[in-house]
Order: sequence, then structure tokens, then C-alpha cells
Amino acid sequence: MTHNALTADYLQRLGITHPETPSAEALFALQRAHLERVPYDNIGIQLGRPPGIDPELSARRFADGRGCYCFHLNGGFTALLEALGYDVTLHVGGVHEDPAGRGANGNHLALTVRVDDQAWFVDAGLGDGPHEPLPLREGTYTQGSFTYRMEPSTTEPGGWTFHNTPGSPFPVMEFRGTPATMADFADEHLRLSTAPDSPFVTTFAMLRRDAKGVDLLRGRVLIRIDAAGTASRELATADEWFDVIAGHFGRNLDDLEPADRTALWDRVTRAHEEWLASQENEAAQEN
Repeated sequence: MTHNALTADYLQRLGITHPETPSAEALFALQRAHLERVPYDNIGIQLGRPPGIDPELSARRFADGRGCYCFHLNGGFTALLEALGYDVTLHVGGVHEDPAGRGANGNHLALTVRVDDQAWFVDAGLGDGPHEPLPLREGTYTQGSFTYRMEPSTTEPGGWTFHNTPGSPFPVMEFRGTPATMADFADEHLRLSTAPDSPFVTTFAMLRRDAKGVDLLRGRVLIRIDAAGTASRELATADEWFDVIAGHFGRNLDDLEPADRTALWDRVTRAHEEWLASQENEAAQEN
């Protein structure tokens, strides 16, 4: 992507009208703005219309006020950073529920950026990941009430392991040291966006990161995680649910027809009712 009208529209979405010459300080500002203004979401997947992962297509989606998940978020962000003159490398990564990790299985696109003679781990696609880039060197790093750790990978030669803040549902992300291309993620994107057992297919999710915490909309439950702990509330109506998506998460909904809204709400409500029933069953078994 060259520095053109699309770049300007993308930057406008981020609230950055006069990008600085590439620097660590400017890179930090770009990642903060991306996480705060471009949500992680799976709306297209939930509707059975997963968008492709071409970086310029993703950049256009973001410029138009939409979001998506890691392959789009970090792919589009790469296109923007390169248009602004940054030296960006893509890496095959793996996000894991198991704190021990299992290597870079390809379910995540990770980025490193070299600027001011230093390498940084940059990620706009983890959802609940760091608000700002982390140095690509071993150490523990604190951002507000969140603590992260970087260390050389023991499973990926030349790669790195990112340890998320304690309590994250995905505590570990490992990535290879070798460069990747978007083609390396095509098969996994197809699986994650279409397989019946994929969490992106089974569960609606939207996330937004800011300096103080993480907002998560999982199904019909809105969750806030910050220094005060975790607070949640159920969204009772479709109007309230869509207002939260558009207002709180900043996701433009003009691409959704009335039938799409109905389909989304019905799908989320069915999943919510199944979840409530499972919670009741678990409580009954404990008593």
C-alpha cells in the first residue's frame, strides 16, 4: 500500500492526521490508536461472510469503520506502517490456552518492527494484548495494571514467546523468527473462519483495548477488565447490543442490512440461552 488516499483515510480512522517520521514514539502512538479505535471482531464470520485477508482489503475495511480479527488487524496495520516508512516483518505465530504453549501453529499473525536501531514486538490483533509495543528482548514489562513477559522461544529456533498478563484466556503466544507472507496464513484463516468447531464460528466476540483495560463483548455479555477487577453485565435487547457495538466499540454498522442484524441477534441469543442452560446444569450438579 502506497501513501495515498487510503492511507489518509486509515489514519483518519485512527485520529492521526499528521503522521510523524518513523520513530519508536510514533510507532507507540499508532499502536495505541489502532487498539483503541479498530475493534477485534468476528461479525463477518458470524454472518458466514468472512472477509479475505489481503492487507489492502483490510486497510479499506478499517478506513470504512469496520474491524476483524488478527490476520486482518495485523495485516492491515502492516500495510499502513509500510506506507509510512516502517521496516515491518510478519511472523507465523500461535496463540495458546495452555500456559506451556505448543509452538507457532499458525493461528496468529505476529509482527516485529525495527525502528531507531531497535526491534519491537508490535501487535494490534491479540485483543487483550499490550497497549504499546514491547522491546524484542527478554524481560518483564508493565503497562498500567498489566504485566507481560518476552523471552526467546524454546520451541521455535530464533523465535520468541510472549506471555500475556496473568488471567488472560490466552496466556501465551509464540512466533517464529523467520519472516512470513500473508499466503502462509491462508489455510488457517479458512479453517478458523469456516470450521463448525472454530471458536470464531461458535462464539461472537468483540474486544477493544485502552490504556486502562480491556472491553470484551462475548455473546450478550459485556465485560470490562482493568485494575479494579472484572465487571460484567448482560445486554438485554438487540437495540442495546448494537448500540454498544457502534458506540462503545466504534464499529461502523452501515454494512449490515436489517436481515443481517436480525440474523446476528438471533444467533447470539441462541448461544446465550445455551450458555445460561449450561451454567444452570453445572450449578445443579454441584448441589
